Amino acid sequence: MKSAAANQRLRVFGKHNLEQISQLTKLPPERLEEIKVVAEILPFRANNYVVDQLIDWSNPDDEILTLTFPRREMLIPDHFDKISRALKTKDSSVITKTANDIRLQLNPHPAGQMELNRPTLANQVLEGVQHKYGPTVLFFPEEGQTCHAYCTFCFRWPQFVGDKKLRFASKGIETLISYLRLHPEVSDVLFTGGDPLVMSVTVLNHYLSALIAAEIPSLKTIRIGTKALSYWPYRFITDRDSSQLLSLFRRVVDSGIHLAIMAHVNHVRELETEIVRQAVTAVRATGAEIRSQSPILRKINDSPKAWSQMWTEQVAMGIIPYYMFVPRDTGAQHFFAVSLASAISTYQQAIRSVSGLARTARGPSMSCTPGKIEILGVEDLNGSKVFVLRFLQARDPTWSYRPFFAKFDDQATWFDELRPAFGEPTFFFE
Repeated sequence: MKSAAANQRLRVFGKHNLEQISQLTKLPPERLEEIKVVAEILPFRANNYVVDQLIDWSNPDDEILTLTFPRREMLIPDHFDKISRALKTKDSSVITKTANDIRLQLNPHPAGQMELNRPTLANQVLEGVQHKYGPTVLFFPEEGQTCHAYCTFCFRWPQFVGDKKLRFASKGIETLISYLRLHPEVSDVLFTGGDPLVMSVTVLNHYLSALIAAEIPSLKTIRIGTKALSYWPYRFITDRDSSQLLSLFRRVVDSGIHLAIMAHVNHVRELETEIVRQAVTAVRATGAEIRSQSPILRKINDSPKAWSQMWTEQVAMGIIPYYMFVPRDTGAQHFFAVSLASAISTYQQAIRSVSGLARTARGPSMSCTPGKIEILGVEDLNGSKVFVLRFLQARDPTWSYRPFFAKFDDQATWFDELRPAFGEPTFFFE
């Protein structure tokens, strides 16, 4: 790996400056053309750290390359052909309409986020806020609705396509504070996006200081969901305001509020550079806790070895393994999804091979409309092969941690494809 001192200034690459990437990476012209086509539908953004230090350019199927650079197969053939034809017209109205039509077919807001998760205050919808489970509220600060680089599997892709109707974003913290005062069941606020750590410390401080100053008795934890640790670790070490960022973290911790950095780590190579190790050490020194999560992704980490390596390395660095997710039914799910049977097999083999300290990772978990459903295993019961499932979180909290069963289906990749076991017409919560 290259030294921590290299490439300290963020340089961003997108569909409009692919030629620069071509010069840096020697991507063939046909591959660049495919990226341009797919990027009209699914957003594309990379940076010099990912390009220079994480991707193995000698391998056309490199995992980090696939994680950040779109591939033709990430659109179904019909969608790829339609947007390709639209681009050839060079008519912006045709291109925009075609792209929007295709995006609406990709389930841009799965699990009822737009219809079911948006809370109200004084009969007004709180823009940029989601409240699905009692203890946790999600907050989408407007200035944090982009990322240092985009993951090609990201279920939040509608945040980045420039369509305000598809986007969650809040312009202020005051309404959230008012909402929290009225909802003492909320103990956790999760800053999400996008990536809140693309914001300057000045902006982030505005939000966090307001929450601290509000002295809400029920607020125990602030979480920050971020990919910065693995896609731009300089954010914590050499960025212009990195020392102020760490000081802000300390101030949150010193206020008595627990600070949890929810790190998105999809491959062990993201943990192997010198600068990421420095960043993890610096964050932990503030008193903040780092937890890691990732979906299980075909062609990226769909093997027990990949997960046991990630979890073992994370524990050694002081990161707490938190979740293995199943890719949500949106965007390029058809490209990344593995069967639920494969996911539970991978999880079980990986978890058996790591120490007890790494067995904090839960999963495989699906964030579905009724709640967060964990696959516990596959069993033969009463002559039937079934998935054993339970809710880790649910819209109705009385459903949580109650086991239930679905018919085994070796092709299913999402909960909606499963059917109740033992001849039951519906699942207990339906």
